[in-house]
Amino acid sequence: MADVIRGPDGKRRCGWGDSSDEYRRYHDTEWGRPIVDEQGLYERLCLELLQSGLSWALILRKRDGLREAFAGFDPEVVAGLKVAPLLEDERVIRNRAKLEAIVQNAKATIAMRGETPLPELIWGYRRRNKRAPRNYSEMVSFSPESTELAKELKRRGFAFVGPTTVYSTLQAVGVVNDHLAGCFVRAQVEGERRRL
Repeated sequence: MADVIRGPDGKRRCGWGDSSDEYRRYHDTEWGRPIVDEQGLYERLCLELLQSGLSWALILRKRDGLREAFAGFDPEVVAGLKVAPLLEDERVIRNRAKLEAIVQNAKATIAMRGETPLPELIWGYRRRNKRAPRNYSEMVSFSPESTELAKELKRRGFAFVGPTTVYSTLQAVGVVNDHLAGCFVRAQVEGERRRL
């Protein structure tokens, strides 16, 4: 896959972001765009942990069903869900460990509200002045920040949040801007991050 390519619309974007219509929409409108609300951050963390070992295309295809099954990823509702019925629900990824982690992480998200809320914790790992990766070989799958945040999340009761899952979440929610240099979305994301 090419690093940065010019799509059929004439826009230059990260190569993976032009590999299908579904990926193009996700790349152009969501990936890396800053998310600062608790529910949005919790959802992205859940989606990234569900993706572990699977394709992102599968997660995108199941996303509407996942949102239905998990009440829009409202931590208050998810914290009260039972895993057994979810294992029978075709809308979800039916992996017991992942489903248990989603429920446990909802409880941990709620518990953090009185101390350091999830948005404050996650955005506390924002790196400034990171040079744009020019190609995929310059990208990493985890970082010192994601390793540290993974440990902190586990300390606070989260499950299934290793450094790679956490780094993917940081990318997805805009804490890290890993759109490649030359991708038209990169500058937009930087502008959105500056306004925070």
